[in-house]
Amino acid sequence: MAARKSPLFDTATTLGKIIAFLGISGLAGVLAAGLLVPVAAAAGTGASASIQFFEELPAELEREALAQPTSILAADGSLIATLYQENRQPVTLDQVSPTMQDALVAIEDYRYYEHGGVDLEGILGAIASNVTSDTQRGASTITQQFVNNVLIDAARQNGGNLTLSGGGKTVGDKLREMKLAIAVEKEMSKDEILEGYLNIVPFSGTTYGVQAASKYFFNVDAKDLNIQQSALLAGLVNGPSAYSPESNPEGALQRRNLVIGAMLTRGKITQEQHDAAIATDLGLNVTPTLSGCVGAAQAPYFCDYVTHLILNDPAYGETPEDREKVLYRSGLTIKTTLDSRVQAAAQTAVNETANPDTTDGAVGHSMTSLQPGTGNILSMAQNTRYNPGEASGDSVLNFNVDQYQDGDAARSLGGVGGFQPGSTFKPFTVAAWVDSGRSLNTAIDGRKRTYPEGDKWPASCLPGGSYTVLSDDAKGYTPQNYGDTNYGTFTVLRGLAQSYNTITMETARQLDMCKIFDIAYDMGVHNGKSASGQPEKLDVLAPGLIGGVQDVAPLSMATAFAGFAAEGNVCQPRALTEVTAADGTSYPVPAVSCKQAVSKETAQGVNYATQEVMKSGSGQLLQYGGIPMAGKTGTNDQRSQTWFMGYNSGMATASWIGNWKEGNTSLSGLQIGGRVYPEIDGSLIAGPSWARFMQQIPGQYVGTPFADPPARTINGTQRGTSNSPTRPTTPAAPGTGTNTGTGASGTGGSTGGTTGGGTADSGTNGNGGNG
Repeated sequence: MAARKSPLFDTATTLGKIIAFLGISGLAGVLAAGLLVPVAAAAGTGASASIQFFEELPAELEREALAQPTSILAADGSLIATLYQENRQPVTLDQVSPTMQDALVAIEDYRYYEHGGVDLEGILGAIASNVTSDTQRGASTITQQFVNNVLIDAARQNGGNLTLSGGGKTVGDKLREMKLAIAVEKEMSKDEILEGYLNIVPFSGTTYGVQAASKYFFNVDAKDLNIQQSALLAGLVNGPSAYSPESNPEGALQRRNLVIGAMLTRGKITQEQHDAAIATDLGLNVTPTLSGCVGAAQAPYFCDYVTHLILNDPAYGETPEDREKVLYRSGLTIKTTLDSRVQAAAQTAVNETANPDTTDGAVGHSMTSLQPGTGNILSMAQNTRYNPGEASGDSVLNFNVDQYQDGDAARSLGGVGGFQPGSTFKPFTVAAWVDSGRSLNTAIDGRKRTYPEGDKWPASCLPGGSYTVLSDDAKGYTPQNYGDTNYGTFTVLRGLAQSYNTITMETARQLDMCKIFDIAYDMGVHNGKSASGQPEKLDVLAPGLIGGVQDVAPLSMATAFAGFAAEGNVCQPRALTEVTAADGTSYPVPAVSCKQAVSKETAQGVNYATQEVMKSGSGQLLQYGGIPMAGKTGTNDQRSQTWFMGYNSGMATASWIGNWKEGNTSLSGLQIGGRVYPEIDGSLIAGPSWARFMQQIPGQYVGTPFADPPARTINGTQRGTSNSPTRPTTPAAPGTGTNTGTGASGTGGSTGGTTGGGTADSGTNGNGGNG
């Protein structure tokens, strides 16, 4: 637009012209000599060099983009959290109440529409006032204040020294401000300058700009501010701390009334309006916009996960500092995959099960869900309060995710890094079994036995092509079922449904152990504490077959079971769907990324077996809404970590509850949701919590029934025989279990089990756990 010429400074581009202007009267000349020459001298120049000094000052104001809050949104558009360093909501001038504009001009610069950026009359008046009284009246125009705030903002963003206000300024600062104000007046209209000022100026703490201030102090939009509200805000810009209505209400009221008086003097309001406004109280309705995941409206740990994804991604800036600036200052709108309905149901279930107010501080509970076929993260709930404090029940660590993104120690995810998965790992042995062409109804000798030290199991990825049994006491390795019972010959299907450790071990001995761990890795299961620069496979160890060695994050387990649900098509977890900045910049987000990790027939075989868990095994007593589901419980040997994996073709959920602070210390005896459980297993707490979650979202993500695997996968004729050289084992007592059937349904067989309808869930050299 064409530059609007100032009536006073349309040709004022040098200090000499300012002096020439001042020289229109003797008095002005004296004042000019008294004011400007010492200024020039103080700036390091002689009076004769003042013009040159002024000429060398910058004449163009470089404006950075104003910081704006970032919004993280759920898939339905509902707010997850707002992130900001400065809470600012830019508005146009027509979105600001005329009374607010009038109030600001009346108190800060009543000649605003008459001067050209630097108000000579105001300067002379300030000098006269200051030399004849004890006051310290300022003479900065709104344009100068705008310039000063722009300089401060630019310095803040670029790590420079701030240009201080008032007495903190050097004479050079003041001269620069004056020259830039003149330049700004030539480039911008009065309305544009006023609009810029109203959006940049601080009002309180981290609240910047008139719209954010209106929402904070009164919970109204800037366009709806009345006289007294406008006067309060206009009074604040002169001293946000000194006139704070929260910390100094009396001072704020006096300042507000002063502004109302100025509005009357300048003819902006009538005497009647003045009197009515003066008679009101402050009328505060303080409504903070909470910043960060601490103030999240929902899903604070998902919020934390999203922020880490942004800060780890070089698409948002070359350095961590650049990415932090983009995240907290560029007004991003981050649209995510989170389903607010699923999230609310998960959080309710988690809170009802292990509310931090009634749960031992060492006990954690999380629940995360993925959508098969897309990897979209639907929920991420946790029982702790997202708070950096040290109080019991407070934590900013995320139980659901890895410590580091892709195993890169330079890219934190804020996660604990997972937990021992217990028997939720057993389906990978079943997957390897089915993938090798064997059938689910093959009978396996599951007697209790000791595998002697030095016993070798097939493992092609290890030196010598075998896994060698080792033990601390040279007595060998003796896996046990829960309660040291239910030993005998059972089908692979029955072994998984009832979670018999001895069946899993003997099944694995007939396979290449590396194949089992390779399948788990391909399905998304890896060491949650990987820090080598890439996700690491779990170590090939016999106890690892029943999840008793390394830690896996719930999100990784949900990924794997979502892969089974999608008939072997494993999708990377996905949280972001669209990211745009306030200036229109669009940032890339990961697309749906899936791969066929195992064959459809293999996944169908696993799904067939895990559905049996829900029909006759450890999940049979769970009341979850009646839709077809598959699942698997898990408990590690020390009873410190328990799991339930529940899934169908619409959604896969990992429910974990365990001791996240004390390592291998059992949950038994710890208060959980106001109760103390003498016995702990996956079917007792984690499973019912998942069922409570499912009860709250009827009709959502029901999916379609799983396809049955080929008949040969269910009822092959092959019997359980070893495909490896003869290995010595020492059979132990058969226990109390009896085998009464190995049919297709796998529902016959052993008796036994405890709460939840299950039997042995996991164990290494100990007793295992309930299913």
